[in-house]
Amino acid sequence: MRITRKVQKILSYYEADNPGSKTNLARILMNGRVGGTGKLLVLAVDQGFEHGPDRSFSHYATAYDPHYPYKLAIDAGLSAYAGPLGWLEAGAGTYCGQVPLILKINSSNSLMSKDVEPDQAITASVDDALRLGCSAIGFTIYPGSDASLEQFEELQELAAEAKAAGLAVIVWSYPRGNFSKEGERAIDIISYGAHMAALLGAHVIKVKLPTEHLEHPENKKAYEKNHIPIKTIEDRIKVVVKACFNGRRIVIFSGMEMKSADSVVDDARAIAAAGGFGSILGRNCFQRPYEEAMVMLKNVADVYLKS
Repeated sequence: MRITRKVQKILSYYEADNPGSKTNLARILMNGRVGGTGKLLVLAVDQGFEHGPDRSFSHYATAYDPHYPYKLAIDAGLSAYAGPLGWLEAGAGTYCGQVPLILKINSSNSLMSKDVEPDQAITASVDDALRLGCSAIGFTIYPGSDASLEQFEELQELAAEAKAAGLAVIVWSYPRGNFSKEGERAIDIISYGAHMAALLGAHVIKVKLPTEHLEHPENKKAYEKNHIPIKTIEDRIKVVVKACFNGRRIVIFSGMEMKSADSVVDDARAIAAAGGFGSILGRNCFQRPYEEAMVMLKNVADVYLKS
């Protein structure tokens, strides 16, 4: 596998990691249409677990087939494909070696009581990731939840095991819990959550695009006193990149709710302009007809190729 100087530089940021983890991280960074550029374009399909199959896949019925996201990721030339255990198992043999895989190792569901603290259950293992030939594990944390401290401990143990086995670690950092709904995407909370993921040893950090809202009073004072610009989406992405060890940890941004293809491309332009490392998309891919998704993903890749 040829590794570009850009990717070599990114790998150099991970000073304590073994060759196995760096090799798997390189496989993701070198794969697909944007391979070698230092940017990532990842497909994540864990919404069936989180929201249910009909809510997730009935928009485009082909997406009920677990082979479909493999085909989508491979045909579009994406960096990697992330999914939960059973979903990856259902196509692992047919598509082995054709796209780097990320095993989503914890999950939740939308049928639980609203009174329960936001949390996730461990639903797969590092051994599962190795058995399936994955390049990385994925793990969700909920900064702000009263269950988050236990999540941090779970992540620490699983990340250590994954790294010892030569895998990369990708952390979904989704603040939830002791703040307003608006606060879940507030710039100060998103930045804080991203920094926590970096401190917990993530190689790659996934966050939502932040809004201009400032949730925490003490954080707001710091932003105002230190004149941190947050007016534009590019300003806010720069804040998050800086929070991830000043760009020494890869941070990618979620496509979130279904939106127009043009809006997805516009998000990519903002991410690229602000020094973000790329996009991780789910509903905005598999809820579209195949041909439409292919065009959109090519346009997003072109944005990163030109950045």
